[in-house]
Amino acid sequence: MTILSSKTLVDNALKEIKTINKDEAAKLHEENKCNLIDIRDVRELEREGRVEGSHHIPRGMLEFWLDPGSPYFQEGKLDQEKEMVLFCAGGLRSALAAKTLKDMGFKNVSHIDGGFGAIRQSKFKIV
Repeated sequence: MTILSSKTLVDNALKEIKTINKDEAAKLHEENKCNLIDIRDVRELEREGRVEGSHHIPRGMLEFWLDPGSPYFQEGKLDQEKEMVLFCAGGLRSALAAKTLKDMGFKNVSHIDGGFGAIRQSKFKIV
């Protein structure tokens, strides 16, 4: 049995998903053209702050909150017509999460290269 490393999973995901930089994400957010989704856990948000106007969906709940057939579905939380722009602390979890959303059938999905670390060095307002 071969176990794929987390690095291999992330590398494979990066080949299949759209990666945007912090400035592209800021523009989409400013123009109200995306759902900016923070998948970090609540402890990370409490410790480091959050991006004003972002939606917090913990990585462990992402698939369930966005699946209309799930009892955990968050009706009306996100605009399904807008791009789903994901970020985590550094960009690894969000790459895997973006691939998962693509696998679920979401078409307009991306993740932010560098995650929250990059976002902190941009125009985004941290609260």
